[in-house]
Amino acid sequence: MKKVVLFFSIFLSTQLFAQMKAEDVKSFTLKNGMKFLVLEDHSIPNANMYIFYRVGSRNEHPSVTGLSHFFEHMMFNGAKKYGPKLFDQTMEYNGGANNAYTTEDVTVYTNWFPASATEVIFDLEADRISSLAIDPKMVESERGVVISERSTGLENSPWRMIWENVQATAFQEGAYHWPVIGYEPDIKNWTKEDLENYFRTYYAPNNAVVVMSGAVKYDQIKALAEKYLEPIPAQPAPRPVHLVEPEQKGERRIMVQKEVATPYLSIGYHVPEAKHKDYYALDVLASILSSGKSSRLYSALVDKKQLATSAFVNFGEAFDPTLMTVNAVANKGKSVEELEKAIYEEIEKVKKEGITPTELQKIKNQKLITFYNQIENINGKSNNIGTYEVFFGDYKRMFDAPKEYEKVTVDDIKRVANQYLKKSNRTVGVLQSNVD
Repeated sequence: MKKVVLFFSIFLSTQLFAQMKAEDVKSFTLKNGMKFLVLEDHSIPNANMYIFYRVGSRNEHPSVTGLSHFFEHMMFNGAKKYGPKLFDQTMEYNGGANNAYTTEDVTVYTNWFPASATEVIFDLEADRISSLAIDPKMVESERGVVISERSTGLENSPWRMIWENVQATAFQEGAYHWPVIGYEPDIKNWTKEDLENYFRTYYAPNNAVVVMSGAVKYDQIKALAEKYLEPIPAQPAPRPVHLVEPEQKGERRIMVQKEVATPYLSIGYHVPEAKHKDYYALDVLASILSSGKSSRLYSALVDKKQLATSAFVNFGEAFDPTLMTVNAVANKGKSVEELEKAIYEEIEKVKKEGITPTELQKIKNQKLITFYNQIENINGKSNNIGTYEVFFGDYKRMFDAPKEYEKVTVDDIKRVANQYLKKSNRTVGVLQSNVD
């Protein structure tokens, strides 16, 4: 019965995806270099706007770390026409909502609203892109908020603490060395000139991709974009990030002490960027190791051996070679040493014995269902279209993703496991209470 339900779900999702084609996404680029991707979807009377800025912590350097995340805060604190708090108030008055996030690679702003409020949204965005207020009092206020966010996050989240340390140890020369939120001494010492230069460079229209989905018309969006956003001048292209992490030549280890009930373990392996040919095989491998209770790590470490209370893998899109991290929390009374050993045993099984065709097909089915579920609504459509445009170089590659997953073979899984999940390529982080 479960197989029938699974097949039916995949069939329905495939039919939904088949109704959406690459040519349904229409594109135009303003004279100032801002690119728009528009998908008309009148299933509901709502729309959204996703703005992907190609700026994240990788674009920073020591002395200005954390600026990308800081501007995520500042972009809601007033501009020339809409002063402090008016961006959110105007959005809410028109039935809309918004959010934003910053990563190592991008800063993304999201607006959801009734289609009838589309012009208001363009007016709001044009105001803060062209005339963001970098008011000294507001800067100091938000500086304090970010410092508090950093210290509270490190204090309350063991994972955040261990991941920052693993990342800093794994990347010694690359631009992923510092955390997205930045270093506290840098946060305390940014100057007004630092902020103005950073904003002018990275919030330029030619450094952004805008995705709009919903009950809108292509001609309407193009006209509004030309009216509100095209007058904003382009800026010289940002200097390319030239830092490249050299090949790791041996295992690295980092120990972090913090009061926790049981030890935390994070093992980072260097893996390629999103555009690399091995991306899909690595994504499938990550799921084989940790997706669901029947996955290799959960089944062995949590269910059978009861060495851990949780076990999971982090892997995602990145502009530069990044990390795949294998993570686990030791069960009460279990040592981190035996947990680490058990993780390697499971990885070695994949490297030496490979996986079964049935196991591979199960993960492929999961990937397809997840992918199709993501694009069933306008929010997922915009997010996926923008992600593929920015990280994979062309939104059209989104429509090739199901085929790319289907092409992954059991030999591919064994190959990438051996190529990347090796001792010389890993950084091991352990977080536990003081053991002195």
